[in-house]
Amino acid sequence: MIDSRGQVSLEYLLIFVVSLILLIAFTLPLAELTIGNTLDVSDTLNVKSDLSKVSQAIEEVYGQGQGSKHTIDIVASNDLKVNVASDYISCNIKLKDGKNKAEKIYFRSTLEKSSIYLKKGENSITVEWPENSENMQIYVK
Repeated sequence: MIDSRGQVSLEYLLIFVVSLILLIAFTLPLAELTIGNTLDVSDTLNVKSDLSKVSQAIEEVYGQGQGSKHTIDIVASNDLKVNVASDYISCNIKLKDGKNKAEKIYFRSTLEKSSIYLKKGENSITVEWPENSENMQIYVK
């Protein structure tokens, strides 16, 4: 009798390797897509949180009136261009799939339309309403 156990083991090993390759071929792209979506959500929430901090500082200065000043520190994960208007603050976020998402937060103020640029890392933003001035000011130190 010829011993065929070696051949059976080789066939099982070959079937296992092919199954593993197929599993990886279908699972890896799905995992990459899921990770990209998760990172997009995380980045969007971080930007929205930063915009909320700026909005709260603007509302605080507006509530205190002329002569008030408030400085906040923000750690940005990416370079951002923040658009400032008299009643809202907004920022466009580039997602992993190439699309853009706009985040906007509303408030009351006397700010003029402008833009501030936040660099990756630590940023110090000052919101002030100088005495004897009709308009508030916002700038990055």
